[in-house]
Order: sequence, then C-alpha cells, then structure tokens
Amino acid sequence: MYRVQLQNFEGPLDLLLFFIRRDELDIHDIPVARITDEYLAYVRVLEEIDLDGVGDFIYMAAILIGIKAKMLLPRPDLDEEGEPIDPRAELVQRLLEYMRYKEAAGHLGHRFEERGEQFVRGAAADLQVHFEAAEPSYRVSVFDLISVLKRVLAQAPDEAFIHPVQRYEYTMEEQQEYVLDRIRNGRTAFTALVARRSKPFIITTFLAILELVQRHALRIVDGIADEDFWLAPGERPVVHDSLEAAVQSARHLE
Repeated sequence: MYRVQLQNFEGPLDLLLFFIRRDELDIHDIPVARITDEYLAYVRVLEEIDLDGVGDFIYMAAILIGIKAKMLLPRPDLDEEGEPIDPRAELVQRLLEYMRYKEAAGHLGHRFEERGEQFVRGAAADLQVHFEAAEPSYRVSVFDLISVLKRVLAQAPDEAFIHPVQRYEYTMEEQQEYVLDRIRNGRTAFTALVARRSKPFIITTFLAILELVQRHALRIVDGIADEDFWLAPGERPVVHDSLEAAVQSARHLE
C-alpha cells in the first residue's frame, strides 16, 4: 500500500479543531463523549487508507478516552485548593496554544504571498513568461475530504462477501493518470470518479488526489459538503504530460 505523509496536511489537533469549528463548540467546554466517538470513527478511516502518521491520531484517541473516563468518575480529582480539576483543562490549553501557532503561521504565510507579488526595480523587465491567473482553490481541510471518503466507503460494494473475485492492484501512478485524464476537460466530482468501484480503487484514488493537490496539479473548487467535493486542473498541469509520456514510453518498449 502506498503511504501518504499525513503530517504534510494536518494532524490530530487539527482534527479536534475541525470538529469544534464545524459544530461551533465552546473550546473551553468540549463535549468529550461526543467528540471521542466521532474522532474514533475518523481514525478508523485513517487506518483503512494506511496513512503515515496515523499513530499520532491513535495516541490522541487514547487521551480522549482517558479524559472521557475521568469525567465519568463520581469523585473528580481536586487541586490544592480543594476545587475540582477539569480533566479537559490540559487538552484545552494545548488547543489554544496550537491555534495561536496556526494563526501566526497563517499571518506569516499571507505576508510572504504579498511580498511575492511585489517586484523590485528591474525585476519586471526580466520576466519572460506570463502566467494566467488561476481560479482560486477552495481552501478545505483534509478532514472535509475524509468525511466524503467515509461516506463513499460505507456505500462501496463489499466484493469479498458477494462472490470470489480476482484481486486487482492499483498504483498511485495509474490513479493519478486516471484522475488527471478525467478532469482534463473540466471539473469533476469525486463521487463520479469512484462510482460503483471497489474499496481498493476508491482508497488509492483518494490518496492520488491528495498527492496531486499537494503538488498543485489538482485543485478543490466550489466548496465541499459531506456528500461530495469537486476537482479541477491545478496550476501545474504538466504532471499529466509527464505521466502520459512515461506510459507511452512503457507501451513502446513492450
């Protein structure tokens, strides 16, 4: 199974913040019981698609289960002043610190983008290639995409319980070429790419999409919902050409 480094996208604290922002929860009063159940459901999907870094998510799941268990105890721990200790306090502090870090990183990234749009004296004359402005990508969390994947996998046919079938192996390169070929003439829905396909096909295609988005060969457009998300060619469509050339070369050698 091909592995994608999940750290290149988002981590376990991001998943918690995803739930908090999506449901507009008070970060100081997190409903741990509900969050833990949904968190575990997402971790099961991450385990199924075999992403690197899933161990960090499992560790966070263990922390959430521990907090949930402490909150169910009839006699909570007390601090030095005899006040009940909120088992969520340490986690809340970590989330607040992480949010400040993310905001600072986002501010620096925005400043970097602004600086990249400025030219010093003489720089404009050195530009020989002009690029058309790409349609802005819809900024989404990888967990938004996993929400769609979770639903699609639940609806996928389980061939193992229907009848014996030949096992097919799908590679990242093949699925990247498949995706890029399908979006060559315009945007395409993720569900349209994987409709009535097996779970291995769906998972490998999803991983291929993550890689292509990260390499700017693919863009998420028009927003996202639990039901679907839309894909369009990215800023670097040359990836498709290189893949196609490699396939043609391999066929020629045969």
